[in-house]
Amino acid sequence: MAISRRQLLRRAGAFGTSALLVHPLSGCGDDGGDATTDTVSTAGTEDSTDGTGGGASGTDTATTTDTTTDATTDTTTGGDDGLPRYEYEGEPGPADLFQHGVASGDPLSDGVVLWTRATDASATGDIEGFFEVSESPDFGFRVLAGPALVVAARDYTIKLDVRGLEPGKTYYYRFFALGRQSPVGRTRTAPAEGYARLRFAVCSCSSYAHGYFHNYKHIAARADLDAVLHLGDYIYEYGTGEYGDVRAYEPATEIVSLEDYRTRYSQYRRDADLAELHRQHPTIVVWDDHEITNDAHESGAENHQPDTEGDYATRKAIAYQVYEEWMPIRAQAPGVIYRAFKYGDLVDLLMLDTRIVGRDEQAAGTVDQATIDDPARSILGAEQEQWLEDRLVESVADWRLLGQQVMFAQLINFTGTGIFNVDQWDGYAPNRQRVLDVIADNGLANVVVLTGDIHSSWAFEVAPDPLDPLAYDPATGAGALAVEFVAPGISSPGFPGSLANATPAFLQQNPHLKWADLVTRGYIVLDVTREQVQADWYFAADVEDPGNDAVAFASGWVVQSGTPKLTEATAPASDKPDAPALAPSA
Repeated sequence: MAISRRQLLRRAGAFGTSALLVHPLSGCGDDGGDATTDTVSTAGTEDSTDGTGGGASGTDTATTTDTTTDATTDTTTGGDDGLPRYEYEGEPGPADLFQHGVASGDPLSDGVVLWTRATDASATGDIEGFFEVSESPDFGFRVLAGPALVVAARDYTIKLDVRGLEPGKTYYYRFFALGRQSPVGRTRTAPAEGYARLRFAVCSCSSYAHGYFHNYKHIAARADLDAVLHLGDYIYEYGTGEYGDVRAYEPATEIVSLEDYRTRYSQYRRDADLAELHRQHPTIVVWDDHEITNDAHESGAENHQPDTEGDYATRKAIAYQVYEEWMPIRAQAPGVIYRAFKYGDLVDLLMLDTRIVGRDEQAAGTVDQATIDDPARSILGAEQEQWLEDRLVESVADWRLLGQQVMFAQLINFTGTGIFNVDQWDGYAPNRQRVLDVIADNGLANVVVLTGDIHSSWAFEVAPDPLDPLAYDPATGAGALAVEFVAPGISSPGFPGSLANATPAFLQQNPHLKWADLVTRGYIVLDVTREQVQADWYFAADVEDPGNDAVAFASGWVVQSGTPKLTEATAPASDKPDAPALAPSA
């Protein structure tokens, strides 16, 4: 029989969990569905405000209605934990029901978002599901369990905002539906005050067509990570053979429609290495341009042709809808992904959107100096810029990390003829200067910018005018206000042809640039203590060879607390001891 959502909520309350709170996702696309995220918490736990975005606290929730019809599940309380157990009577669903694995993300000190998808070609409506969260990988004693709806209008995904967990703790989770069990996932909450060391992986730019995700495989195997920061270009929108030819795309054409975007995410999430990364670690993600289309901005994109691909605003709304459906991100206002995460008093992590929400169109090349210097233009938009200023000034953490998409530091062309790329903050110089003024005027120390997008590796000291020897001393770091670490591509290609050998020229033209690698694919491990932040680059041997998944340490750079000066590390930072067990394989 079918029951109303209100009846299901009453049943959930009887299981010892509080009511599910739902907020709708706008831009639902052609099917007219109401995509939602369910907030599940232990009894008596209030929503946390650790994760704040767009000026709103935590999750923007609203009460539910009786308009949604849900399938039922027979559950019975049992076991030492007193929580319900999943029971199913009927024909089991397909063996590959959970072919897209599981994922978690947006960790708070008391909660995390959990995700999965049920794939059943015979399904015609919502599917009744179930979830469990445990402190141990064998689920011997669970801390949460209850119904979890597979929402047809949300492309048959489950997304739960689980609250009431303990800070700085590793948990294991799994889902059930149609008599099948998902893989076991592993996640971790953010710590409370007093936590002394954090480890993040930092990555971006995974072009499926350019190779294999060996780097994801190695990140997944690192048991001591607190989270993975993905800085965008998680998917690419091109058709097969248009940009890279190592692997073919689904669909074979460029993605434009709702079905296209869903199919492309489905293909990515079936990749075993990406699935394993999501299974083992919580992710904190932002998009870049290729989650929509190349060189995107608020009102258009280089790779969008209205005459043949329709209205850009419609395409952007579809891309956002599918991103929210498929990514373990806590939903906010439509199109808003900038948000903050508090890791005790050690780190305030501010994830920005420098690509879409307020970005003006790029200048017409590096010669368009009048546009570049226009103070009215923005890469953030006024609302996000004010949000960033407020968060920076209010922060009392030891370190302020800015996760964002495009290079923040000035980058002079290796020929010495001007800036290299107007798509970066160099193309929005007054906006960058305003951010630097906030740092300088408020005496903010220990600011670290984390960047993706450019498929290459860079380590900068960030100064307002790094080319003026009176304003910045490259020998001592005097005059610098922050540092920037740029992550290479997971598989996306670096600088082509003769440009691959331009590192010495870039170093000569940019005294604030301390190290670079323009070609090799990889990722960063960011090790954070009270005393210092160390960025260690790890590079894959060959992402085009499926049989060669070797990854090795390449270079490390350190910034000490209190001074934005980079020094080269003699070795990678050590692993954290006593890392919690990885999630077991099936």
